[in-house]
This record gives sequence, C-alpha cells and structure tokens, in this order.
Amino acid sequence: MNKGYWLLALLLITACNEKTKEPTAQEIVDRSILVSGGENYRASDISFRFRDMVYTASGFGNNRVLTRSFQKDSAHIKDVRTPKDFKRYVNDSLVVLSDSLANVYSNSVNSVHYFAYLPYGLNDAAVNKKYLGKVRLNEKEYYKVEITFDQEGGGDDFDDVYVYWFNSKTFNPDYLAYEFQVDGGGQRFRKAFNERVVGGIRFVDYQNYKNTQLDRSIHDIDELYESNALNLLSEIKLEDISVNPGNYN
Repeated sequence: MNKGYWLLALLLITACNEKTKEPTAQEIVDRSILVSGGENYRASDISFRFRDMVYTASGFGNNRVLTRSFQKDSAHIKDVRTPKDFKRYVNDSLVVLSDSLANVYSNSVNSVHYFAYLPYGLNDAAVNKKYLGKVRLNEKEYYKVEITFDQEGGGDDFDDVYVYWFNSKTFNPDYLAYEFQVDGGGQRFRKAFNERVVGGIRFVDYQNYKNTQLDRSIHDIDELYESNALNLLSEIKLEDISVNPGNYN
C-alpha cells in the first residue's frame, strides 16, 4: 500500500514538473518561426511596398537577393543586395559607389527586409538568445527573450540589444523593443497590429514608440509602455504584399 502511494505521488510530482517546465529561448524562437511561416520564408518570392518604395526578396535559403526600387525626381533607382555584394542602378545603368556609401544603402535595404520577416532572422548564426522569464503584458502572458549579436557576422549595429515578447499560447512575437547606439543612441518599442497571413507567411504592421527615459534599462520598457510613459512616433505599415512559391528545386 505504502509503495503504491509513493509511486503515485512520484508520478504526480513528475507530471507537475513537466507541466511547469518553461521552454528555452531557442525553443521559443524555433516555434515562433514555425508558426509564422517556416520554410516559406526560405523558398518564396516576396514583394511589398513600404513608404513609396517596392521591396522584393527572391532566391532560396542563404542565396536570397534583396531589392529596393523607388522613383526620385526623374530617376528610377534600384538597389540590389546579394550575399556577395551591393549594386545600385539608376535608370537601369550601374552606378559606381564608394564602399562606405554602398554599405549604408545595403544596410538600409537589409533592415527593412529583416523587420518585415520577423521572427525569421532570429536564427541567424550571429544571434544570441537569452530567456528572461514569463511576464504579463496587456493582460496576456508572454515569454520574454533578449537578443544580442556577435561582432563577427552581426553587422555594423552588432552592439544593439533587442527584447521580444512571444505570446505563450500562439508564440507570435506581438511586441519587440531595441536599444541602439548610433546618432546618440535611443530606445524603441513596437507593438504589432494588423496581422495577416499571405502565402503562408505572417505579416504585421507596427506602432512605433520612443522611450525618452534613457536612464531605464531596455528590459524595463514593457513596464513603461503599460504605464503610458512612451511616445508614439509613427506607424510602420507594409502594403501590396505578394508571396509566391519559388521554383528552387
């Protein structure tokens, strides 16, 4: 009788521990990428419009080619970023750029694409993930994850620090924040809205907030948001989204 009782108690304790075990930062990101688009990110041709510029992504996996096209006065400008280099065309003619200017344009193109496809980029090789715990935000439960970058492969802004809030039920990254160092530094907080799925990929727009209390850690910015201490700067909207399966077999 006693042996059976203790065995049942042990099984109940084990079951409770399994229920309360929280996922790792890597598991959270993996699950989020899976539910947000998975392999569709790697094998689809994507286009969208952002602030009067048209962006496209094509090619498979690590060979993706990212572009940005826009009109400036009478000139049509097309920027092309490949894994190997960056080129700018004006009215279909290749323009010679200094390395520093090409780097600025290339980073600008990459930044818009990066945010458009989140959370996909969070499994890049230079990304470091740290689980910060479970929190409540707007009366919902979230997994809070810090993202930092290695200097090698982390880009010019490798020292930026990001924080993501993943819904504990859907695993969608409903909020993100980041602390940057350029131009005197600052902090931003973004709330996702207008969620839609196009071609199997989740896209969102963002309300973009600024934190003026820079004596507070970026890890506390969710508390500032809940206390209405952040200033709404802008809305970041993607329009005319198109996703088509690429023929990359």
